[in-house]
Amino acid sequence: MKRQFILTLSLIISYACSSSDIIGQSKADFYVSTQGSDNWSGTLEQPNPERTDGPFATLERARDAVRKLKKNKSEDIVVLIREGVYQLRETVVFGLRDSGEGNATITYEAYPGETPIFSSGQEIKGWQKVTEEIPGLPKEAVGNIMVANVSNKFLTLYDEEGMLPRAQSVKFMPLEGSKKNKLNFPEGTLKNWSNIKDVEILVRPTREWIVNMLPLESVDEKKGVAHTAIDATYAMTKKGFWVENVIEALDEQGEWVLNTKEGKVYLWPRNQSQVVVPTLIEFIKVEGKIDIQGPTDVPVKNLHFRGLTFKHGERYTLTKDDAGLQHDWDMLDKNNALIRFRGVENSSIENCHFLYSGSGAIRVDLYGINNTISSNHIEHLGGGGILLCGYGPGTKDVNKNNTVYNNKVHHVGEIYWQSPGVFLWNSGDNRVANNLIHDTNYCGLIVSGCVIRFFNHSNRREQSRAIRWDEIGELPDVKELTPDDVRPYWHSRNNIIEYNEIHNVMNKLGDGNGIYIRAAGAGNIIRRNYVHHLEAKTGKQSAIRTDGGQMDVLISENLIYKCRSQGMTLKLNNRFENNIIADIIPPGGTYLKLVEGPSNGATNKKNIFYSTTESVTFLTEPKAGKGLVGEDSRGRVPARIKDVDSDYNIYFCKADNSIAEERLKKSQTNGVDYNSKAVDPMFVDPENGDFRFKPNSPAIKMNILPIDLSKIGLRNQD
Repeated sequence: MKRQFILTLSLIISYACSSSDIIGQSKADFYVSTQGSDNWSGTLEQPNPERTDGPFATLERARDAVRKLKKNKSEDIVVLIREGVYQLRETVVFGLRDSGEGNATITYEAYPGETPIFSSGQEIKGWQKVTEEIPGLPKEAVGNIMVANVSNKFLTLYDEEGMLPRAQSVKFMPLEGSKKNKLNFPEGTLKNWSNIKDVEILVRPTREWIVNMLPLESVDEKKGVAHTAIDATYAMTKKGFWVENVIEALDEQGEWVLNTKEGKVYLWPRNQSQVVVPTLIEFIKVEGKIDIQGPTDVPVKNLHFRGLTFKHGERYTLTKDDAGLQHDWDMLDKNNALIRFRGVENSSIENCHFLYSGSGAIRVDLYGINNTISSNHIEHLGGGGILLCGYGPGTKDVNKNNTVYNNKVHHVGEIYWQSPGVFLWNSGDNRVANNLIHDTNYCGLIVSGCVIRFFNHSNRREQSRAIRWDEIGELPDVKELTPDDVRPYWHSRNNIIEYNEIHNVMNKLGDGNGIYIRAAGAGNIIRRNYVHHLEAKTGKQSAIRTDGGQMDVLISENLIYKCRSQGMTLKLNNRFENNIIADIIPPGGTYLKLVEGPSNGATNKKNIFYSTTESVTFLTEPKAGKGLVGEDSRGRVPARIKDVDSDYNIYFCKADNSIAEERLKKSQTNGVDYNSKAVDPMFVDPENGDFRFKPNSPAIKMNILPIDLSKIGLRNQD
């Protein structure tokens, strides 16, 4: 109590001093303060023991006051939010009544020089040292465990250092016969725990690109069979699983276990700070009038959020009605982000900080036009960074013309590994520029829609449920479908992805990429990005990849450096021009991988392929007996360099340039690369990542454009 009294007193004194210094410097229509009251008028007045007026205490009260004010004011309205921690217990919802009228804007913004924090964290109190024996507790944890009484179920927990890791077992391999909701497990790995509904399994199914967090429904120890309450994306075979939230796995400092049957939480503390449990997934929702089945939505307009911090959000869970985006990398129209725009136009989220939460940071769902997401810092989240998510495949195309600029996104996907830094799904005509993305467990940036083979009438969560069949009508049988049949429903077209820096992604999952594009429609441009140091040994990956069915993409002026496995994966008619690929890391070590044809219209021009070691494969094509051979059942054919417009390239291997010469000779034998050269491009300092051209570089003579790294990445952000 004494410490709390001193802290409160110091906040009041600090508030008084700062207010006396800056009153009049920052004018707003209303103010919000942790020292305020919702019974006051929202003015900025110096606190005193007998004051009867001053700032509001909550964002909701300020919102309601703005609704009244805007009836009599046609100009911009500003609400400034003072320093402090604002405890949220309900999502703050903004609707059509909260739009700025005409060209007027409404802004909720941090007071200059201050950091208002919105948290749904509720402190757990009453911790006691565990002195009695806990059955199953690992011996290394004995004597280190604290326990507290709790009344609610929660899936994440936080201290001052961030998210506390939930107790997790070692990895186990499933046995044969496992399915999407049935797990055949080795003896002793699962038990019929008394609180079975609290136990979850983290599953890596048959594919490289996904994990699922699934609640257990039942465990039969004698038969060695467990069932989950929700299906995995694919059968639970081959890749392994982990058990979470059981006492038997509480063997490291910082870990915790919740037992709702007992009403207790067990923790091995890692510090002396308070521990908080989140109560919300979604902190702020801005929602217009959404007509899911119809053609017309009415958006909220001209609403802006600036300089706010959001932390301590809960983790989302899968439901039986969810519809997956691509391979369940996220879910359609789901409340799993700290700020969610759902039916919003001409609005923004700027200079905000998102951290220490179990789900994602920002979503722009369904109708989302001309919105700006800029200069935000997004870190240490269980889900993804920024998602622009339009309607499912159909004729309704109203998620477009948004700007994602100058955001720093890192350490996302810490629970749902597949969550990318930036994700555009069925969203087009956007500009994604000057973002820094690093330390993700799967892709850095994804642009996609619905893959051809999922255009069927199944009720499969993975992609198929998102399709708007009432708008599409009938299509040919899925086995007969071509890109031309479904391309009108691919709305992630005409995006410009430029000046982004992406590094150290693909840290856990495989078969992914720095930048990935598939089922996205025509006209996308991926240019002037720097993708580097994808070094984790997680299986095959590419720095940039066009995937099956994707056509009409221009990939130009990108620098790819020190990425594992593959530099560029090129399919169909996509164009790869004026890029630098340097020092691709084995195994694989492929600089340009051709996969799927026909390649009519595809280019490989004015690119520089540079290696300092002999472990280099400048170009690969599908081999006989592997990949696409001849024509497959869906009309796909293997890509061949002879069908690509390939010329004016530079191939160089510093360790042994005969490798480059042989590559050039082979290409010329195939009728391409007549004007290409196997020569040193003469970079300034390639061993240290400086790929500027020296004045006498042959690249200059070949009209290959230099790549200016000074324009790539964050712009003036701390």
